[in-house]
Amino acid sequence: MNNFTYEYPVRQHFGKGCAESAIKEEMKRVGPNVLLAYGGGSLKRTGLYDRLQGWLHECSKRVVDFGGIKPNPTYDKVQEGTRLVRERGIDFILAVGGGSVIDCCKVVSAAAKLDEDIWEMQYTKHQFPTEFVPMGAVVTASGTGAEQNNGAVITHTEKRLKQPLVGAYYDFAILDSDLTLSLPMGQVVSGAFDTLSHCMETYMGQPQTDNVSDELGEAVMRNVVKNLRALIANPDDDFARGELMWDAALAENSLLKLGKQTDFQCHMLEHAVGAYTDCNHGRALAVIHPALYRHLLSEGKEKLARMAERVWGVKGDTVEQTAALGIDALEAFIKEIGLPTRWSELGITDEGILHAAADTCILTPGCCKQFTREELFEVLKERM
Repeated sequence: MNNFTYEYPVRQHFGKGCAESAIKEEMKRVGPNVLLAYGGGSLKRTGLYDRLQGWLHECSKRVVDFGGIKPNPTYDKVQEGTRLVRERGIDFILAVGGGSVIDCCKVVSAAAKLDEDIWEMQYTKHQFPTEFVPMGAVVTASGTGAEQNNGAVITHTEKRLKQPLVGAYYDFAILDSDLTLSLPMGQVVSGAFDTLSHCMETYMGQPQTDNVSDELGEAVMRNVVKNLRALIANPDDDFARGELMWDAALAENSLLKLGKQTDFQCHMLEHAVGAYTDCNHGRALAVIHPALYRHLLSEGKEKLARMAERVWGVKGDTVEQTAALGIDALEAFIKEIGLPTRWSELGITDEGILHAAADTCILTPGCCKQFTREELFEVLKERM
């Protein structure tokens, strides 16, 4: 393992039905003006919006709405939130939703404290924010683990880029499995696959030698597979829902990444495709992963073989065969849980979009194979 210093800042409130008591406890620590950030109409349809408003008013908070944050949040929406925070004197941001809402608010928190454009600051000057508006996250769609770190993925529509930005850490995260009950199963499945993808992207990074962080990752991957199967079989399985929420947190709270240089080439490819198509993140990852792994089979065979044996329970006569069987098992699992394996299943039929994505995606240094853009295009094209 590489050297590291570890400090984890996010306070966790985990458990069925914990949201009300956790919010009331946390609101004692924050100022009077709260920005309530959320996505579409589901928050109001389920009654959670009214409950949140009631809890916040009980805590003597003045609430400002910031709704309409869509999946794959845009930089325009970040700027809208930034203006609201400044104009309304916001003391605290409460983000309620999944990864899109949570990511958007991380950048709003940072941008509201800046006198310059945060995108240009990070991508032109290579500088990062140091002051933030305090925040808390209430997770209603688990999978991304976005509440656990300060990285955000934002789509800049004018630039046709979907790329990472560094924002704020949340002061606390509320992981109440009851809040996921209204989600369509398709959204639950794609979110859980994103968790699995985070684990694989970390596991396949450098160094390739066995280490304790990777063995923890193997346990989380096995747990995701087991509990996703259990939840599909019984959507009322609250234990499985809670396990998947904590899996998502563990995959992105840096614990599995200690001593590692992570891969995340698959994520960068998906982000690039998403910038052009606005496709669902977890479903697109499912399309890319098996094809990408077959292209790095030679360079990553040792690690792929370990994952095959320890996560998927398959073994061949040679390391190469075991690695290949593991990729086959991953693809079979993707089909089993109802996720796509072809772009056409996501309505993507234009090869030019895939070419543009390969030409613009970030090339990651942690991958066990350094891909060329031409080969990344081949990876994407194979899934047409």
